[in-house]
Amino acid sequence: MDTPTVQAKRPSKPQRRPPARPTRQRRTLRTNITAYGFLCAALFCFALFAWWPIIRQVVLSFQETNLVDEPKWVGLDNFRSVVEDPAFGQAWKNTFAFTFLALLCGYVIPFVVAVVLNELRHARGYLRFVVYLPVMLPPIVSVLLFRWFYDPGPGLFNQMLDFVGLPGLSWLDSTDTALISLVIVSTWMNMGSGVLIYLAALQSIPGDLYEAAELDGAGILRRVWNVTVPQTRLILLLMLMLQVVATMQVFIEPYMLTGGGPENATVTVAFLMYQYAFVYGGNYGAGSALGVMLMIVLLAVAAVQLRLTRDEKR
Repeated sequence: MDTPTVQAKRPSKPQRRPPARPTRQRRTLRTNITAYGFLCAALFCFALFAWWPIIRQVVLSFQETNLVDEPKWVGLDNFRSVVEDPAFGQAWKNTFAFTFLALLCGYVIPFVVAVVLNELRHARGYLRFVVYLPVMLPPIVSVLLFRWFYDPGPGLFNQMLDFVGLPGLSWLDSTDTALISLVIVSTWMNMGSGVLIYLAALQSIPGDLYEAAELDGAGILRRVWNVTVPQTRLILLLMLMLQVVATMQVFIEPYMLTGGGPENATVTVAFLMYQYAFVYGGNYGAGSALGVMLMIVLLAVAAVQLRLTRDEKR
């Protein structure tokens, strides 16, 4: 009789415990640490490239320095010398005039173009690209292009005037046309961004509002005034502030096209700051003082805009 064979039992492997899941507090802490890490990096870059230059400018406005030797504190002397400069009043006058003209052109025209593009049914994408194309060009390229347009001899604009039988103009050499010429350049360079922002706001308006207006017999002008403008009021206020802030800091156009001339007709506050710092013997204190004045004006504009926006939200 065969005896049953007894098989040896293999030693069982020790069972591994499943890894402990992190608690809710640990997961929250890990997520917060990652978020705060990205936030600290962004704040560091913002403080280094935005806040520190502002603080440095305010400090320099009370000093007499060439950025090499030891600075000397002079109090409000830089502000007094800037205010007593004959070009000070002319620079502010030109800056406000440029801002006003730029609002008439660079603020109204992009909104009108956006409304027209929003009403089109064909070639909308192509036209958006055409409108936005000048923004993609480097500013210096656009300015040099318009320098040729404004050339009193073979320039494009005078050739167009001659074609229709009108006399040519000294676009950049006349005190009557120099400033408006800069406004045209600035409007052409920056219009594309405003058009795209307005288009995004227009496409968020419910179509039922336009249909109801059409049923009431409203034409396109009444629809724009009674539907489009109220629905985009916050965007219009925001773009107004951005337009004022950008145009009051205009520098590239007068620097490259007119050099502040003719007869200081295009000297702006930002251009005068450049002259103080890099033309008038490195007077960085006076340039910083003028920059502080401009910053205070822009802060006042931003405060008014924020107040208007808050009232609209209510």
